[in-house]
Amino acid sequence: MARGLPKLLGVVGAGQMGAGIAQVAATCGLQVVLVDRAASQLERAAEGMRASLARLAAKGRLPGGADPDAVLARLQPATELEALAAADYVVEAVPEREALKADVFRALDSLAPPHAVLASNTSSISITRLAAATARPDRVVGLHFMNPVPVMGLIELVRGMQTSDETFEATQRLATHLGKTTCVSLDRPGFIVNRILMPMINEAFFALMEGVGTAHDIDTGMKLGTNQPMGPLTLADFIGLDTCLSIMRVLHDNLGDDKYRPCPLLIQYVDAGWLGKKSGRGVYSYSS
Repeated sequence: MARGLPKLLGVVGAGQMGAGIAQVAATCGLQVVLVDRAASQLERAAEGMRASLARLAAKGRLPGGADPDAVLARLQPATELEALAAADYVVEAVPEREALKADVFRALDSLAPPHAVLASNTSSISITRLAAATARPDRVVGLHFMNPVPVMGLIELVRGMQTSDETFEATQRLATHLGKTTCVSLDRPGFIVNRILMPMINEAFFALMEGVGTAHDIDTGMKLGTNQPMGPLTLADFIGLDTCLSIMRVLHDNLGDDKYRPCPLLIQYVDAGWLGKKSGRGVYSYSS
């Protein structure tokens, strides 16, 4: 893969982000192995990808008029990491918990070929620390996709302290092949996007907790007053309140500034299991 694209791309984690990454890669002609320990999650991911591809095809938004059946044929599900033993490039997309991600990187380091690049879709965690869990820190990089992956046009690239030029260039080529625009961030908590976005969402929760406005009025004010496609509380529900809280905790713990203190109301919602759209209830109810 040194000068080209990966012959086999691995994705670890078949949640919303991992499935989206796998779908985009397969749509762009790459052979993809999607790994998740839960076979039921792989089945849900396949159903979601099939529906997403059908919607995009109906709107004429699949690159080069790609055929949905041909895209799905390039996707191989697996429940064991050993399925990635021949992968040239692996993207980790498991939940935003550093210990979990580090465990995945240790396992991938022992399985993947020596030339393989190991990338993380983390939205806030140090790439340098994740790379330290491997014997190939020069081949570890941050590849942060935006949600929903098939629709959003940005990838945030993050170099760890030891990421090599070769690894970074291979990652840039891959991002370009996937039809994405890139921005490059230093390896700092939250990187660029979430360093700015999550404090805004957190402040929206403070405004809601303090009764400054209703959820509807806060979202309407920010959507129409700042020309955003959706308000911050709706966006938080879409991202997942547990993910928002995890990122705020990374910012607060690593930067040590009280302005990143997670809002108590956000914590309560997560404690209650109100995680947003994926759980059927967040700031808003999605039970219908």
